[in-house]
Amino acid sequence: MRRWVWLGSLALVAILLAVACGEEEEPPAQTPQVQATAAETAEERGPKDIILATTTSTYDSGLLDVLVPEFEKETGYNVKVIAVGTGQALAMGDRGDADALLVHAPSSEKELFDSGSAINRRLVMHNDFVIVGPEEDPARIQGMTSGADALAAIYESGATFISRGDDSGTHEREKELWERAGLNPVGESWYEQSGQGMGATLQIANQKDAYTLSDRGTYLAQSKNLDLVVLVEGDPLLLNVYSVMQVNPERFDLVNGPGGKAFVEFMISEKAQEVIRDFRVEEFGRPLFIPDAGKTYEELGLK
Repeated sequence: MRRWVWLGSLALVAILLAVACGEEEEPPAQTPQVQATAAETAEERGPKDIILATTTSTYDSGLLDVLVPEFEKETGYNVKVIAVGTGQALAMGDRGDADALLVHAPSSEKELFDSGSAINRRLVMHNDFVIVGPEEDPARIQGMTSGADALAAIYESGATFISRGDDSGTHEREKELWERAGLNPVGESWYEQSGQGMGATLQIANQKDAYTLSDRGTYLAQSKNLDLVVLVEGDPLLLNVYSVMQVNPERFDLVNGPGGKAFVEFMISEKAQEVIRDFRVEEFGRPLFIPDAGKTYEELGLK
């Protein structure tokens, strides 16, 4: 059973409305395993507890369901996972509210690393982003090799596009593509922002016969429940690279330095890289992620 926290904005609004109306919210069933919330403070961490702030795609794909138990079994640490957009995960690191980060926004990661709030930044894996949409493809983007050109075609057609709009790595890449196209869709009636993770955004796009940008891993993991199809892929700008980092224990006294270091070392270990390489390949006939430990950012065309 999953042990992560999902901080969906819609769920938060629903709870607040329920409280305002005097309704008592029945607490969700809890498992015996340790839970974590974004409000958990560093003071509440035990010496064998690690808070991992991570992108929602590692949650939605199911990859952490395999990796985290292996890490806990091997090291004796107890991982408390908070799955949010990469922007929020990096902000947690910048406040010292996490011990390790698993994220996919290279330019923002580098800023945090250069600032000294994060250390020991290592490549873990990559996949790619894809533009998915209804098979009818009203914007006629199928087969395009440029993500920016595809978004321009969607813009011109006025077909519905669902953006995550959550400061995640996926949202950042989408904004880069719009900038490359020289267009700003914000405020257009056909452009909607979910404010949620990748899995929820795919479901919304599916319900509305809309386009969206997704990491391939989450799309494949949820494809059995989707009518959306991959329409645009292969653009070098759609490369999706994941890194792991420690939050700097010298900057934040209450950060679990040994635990964060242990998680980084595990993620780049041969065992973890084998798990990543083989993850759900038998089910989908292709890898959801490509392991990258030992490579440099320059090898992947990044700084």
